[in-house]
Amino acid sequence: MGNVPENVRPAVELDPWLEPFAAVLSERRELADKWAGDIRGSLGAGREHTLAAFARDGYQQFGLHADARTKEIRYREWAPNAQRAFLVGDFNGWNTESHELTQRDQYGVFSTTIAPLASGDFAIPHDSRIKVLLVLGDGTQLYRLPAWITRATQPDKETARQYGPSYEARFWNPPTQYEFRHARPRFSRDLDSLRIYEAHIGISSPEPKVASYRDFTANVLPKIRELGYDAIQLMAIMEHAYYASFGYQVTNFFAISSRYGTPEDLKELVDTAHGMGLLVLLDVVHSHASKNVEDGLNRFDGSDHQYFHSLLSRRGEHPLWDSRLFNYGSFEVLRFLLSNLAFYVDIYHFDGFRFDGVTSMLYNHHGVGAGGAFSGDYNEYLSKERSDVDHEALAYLMLANDLVRELLPESGVTIAEDVSGYPTLCLPRASGGAGFDYRLAMALPDMWIKLLKEKSDDDWEMGNIVHTLTNRRHGEKVVAYAESHDQALVGDKTLAFWLMDAAMYTDMTVLKPLTPVVDRGIALHKLIRLITHTLGGEAYLNFEGNEFGHPEWLDFPNVNNHDSYHYARRQFNLVDDHLLRYRHLYNFDKAMQLCERQFKWLNTPQAYISLKHEVDKVIAFERNGHLFIFNFHPTQSFADYRIGVERSGSYRIVLNSDRPEFGGHNRIDEDNSKFFTTDLRWNNRSNYIQVYIPTRTALILALDN
Repeated sequence: MGNVPENVRPAVELDPWLEPFAAVLSERRELADKWAGDIRGSLGAGREHTLAAFARDGYQQFGLHADARTKEIRYREWAPNAQRAFLVGDFNGWNTESHELTQRDQYGVFSTTIAPLASGDFAIPHDSRIKVLLVLGDGTQLYRLPAWITRATQPDKETARQYGPSYEARFWNPPTQYEFRHARPRFSRDLDSLRIYEAHIGISSPEPKVASYRDFTANVLPKIRELGYDAIQLMAIMEHAYYASFGYQVTNFFAISSRYGTPEDLKELVDTAHGMGLLVLLDVVHSHASKNVEDGLNRFDGSDHQYFHSLLSRRGEHPLWDSRLFNYGSFEVLRFLLSNLAFYVDIYHFDGFRFDGVTSMLYNHHGVGAGGAFSGDYNEYLSKERSDVDHEALAYLMLANDLVRELLPESGVTIAEDVSGYPTLCLPRASGGAGFDYRLAMALPDMWIKLLKEKSDDDWEMGNIVHTLTNRRHGEKVVAYAESHDQALVGDKTLAFWLMDAAMYTDMTVLKPLTPVVDRGIALHKLIRLITHTLGGEAYLNFEGNEFGHPEWLDFPNVNNHDSYHYARRQFNLVDDHLLRYRHLYNFDKAMQLCERQFKWLNTPQAYISLKHEVDKVIAFERNGHLFIFNFHPTQSFADYRIGVERSGSYRIVLNSDRPEFGGHNRIDEDNSKFFTTDLRWNNRSNYIQVYIPTRTALILALDN
């Protein structure tokens, strides 16, 4: 490896197949490192030269800021295509001349300071409506929501009738600011497990309504804690005018969604979660932005290329999402996006980010069409001739990871939603990687759905299941999941629906005999989730409601369903009804999370698989010193089944999917089940034990101390 550049040598030593592409990897790292140097150098003498200082400087200087001591209000806005700018709103009767931003620098940054009233009060009342009026060179006037606004709300019906449905900017300056009481939970990226509960605030109620931050704090946080998760991933927090976009068409990046409540309500939610020991991650959307002009960033200053690539190029618009694409090579765009991350860490105390649409960011083809058919050939990612990587977007992602490390050096978490398998994405920046902690294991839910759709139980291939669950890059961690919000959406089906379909409406009551469909569905739902949890990655994710097999899909109110909220909710009440079998799946999910908390297999080296028996449909493996046994056979139970195990001693059952509280048949006498190793090699292991493993049952065994 004499010709490998030093700045990527650790990555190449970990994966020697990268050696032919070491120069490309080095160039990509050098671009991010150069940008980081330029950013630090821009801060001037006497400043802390860090990405964190740069990012914080952005949100602290741009937008509207109230000085509690002087009662002055500062406002700063970047609009290079504008010649003049005015602040208008309720406070000045929407006067278009009274409050001009008289200072304009060479980069098109406008600023002003608004003095207090004669009474000594702020000139702009808290929560009053405001806009910025931009005047272009030809005299055109544009009314815009300030780009860095921290509060935007839906107009009332009368305003919407007269002026349209566009969101309204609000000057958020409450007389009493929320004070955080709880410290962030301690978390080690190297040692601690990450069990993530993915949630959407608005649907987090059994009632057909938009739930609030306060609803979530009072009713859902206790459930998440009880279930044993240690992190929450909140979706659809950044303001989005169209509710049915699931939060992925962001209009106001620094404003949290007002449909759920106030900024103070969200702060209380995060603070309460921290008090429960839960990390809180933000599903951040920096891959694209809403096309909305009236209440978004699109054509903010009249040009089509201020925050985004020009529409004259293929880089300015996503071909499938009908959205605008950021120009990551622009210094001011870097300021905006990096500041956005720092803002959510500092102001709302988020503990990290799940970056949406990373595949779209990484490639100029955005993962669409023939360019998105990734085979795993390294040339698709790293060849100068064949790859179509957006080097500027990749450099931004590297800087974003650097920033999170600076802001939260001990505990910050970053997760990439990438389906392409880009090599080195989840290696440390210092090693030559992009710096993410994890990527989502997006092939896993596809595998399970494909099996349920296309194959009978007898035809499930144990080898293929194991291969898909373990097929990840050495040294790069993944978040395993059997299904996420994607599989819950209308047009698709959750695993529970694939397994039980209409029987979920008629046969889930314990007052009726257990039907074969529901019996199979509950059993396989448990096995699929447990083997994904134990074998599929270094972290685990569940979408809210799926832990108990939520019986319906997710469909937001829209014109096609007559604006109904019937399917835009999670029916947690089903778990509380002890006459329904949903509680059995809930109980199992809780036991699974708590078992991992005690015995730990996530964030440990990959499992050693000792058995993939295609006829018996049995899979066995060891991870972190524990033994995992799965019997997927639809009809056959096995007595005294021989399982190889490396460590000798006495083993006991610590989790058994066949327990009655999990909807099982209680076929194993756990009180009298102790398994002693025999000193004879079996399946490439130094010892073996013999166990009774009923049909469609999973066991976790641990050594007695």
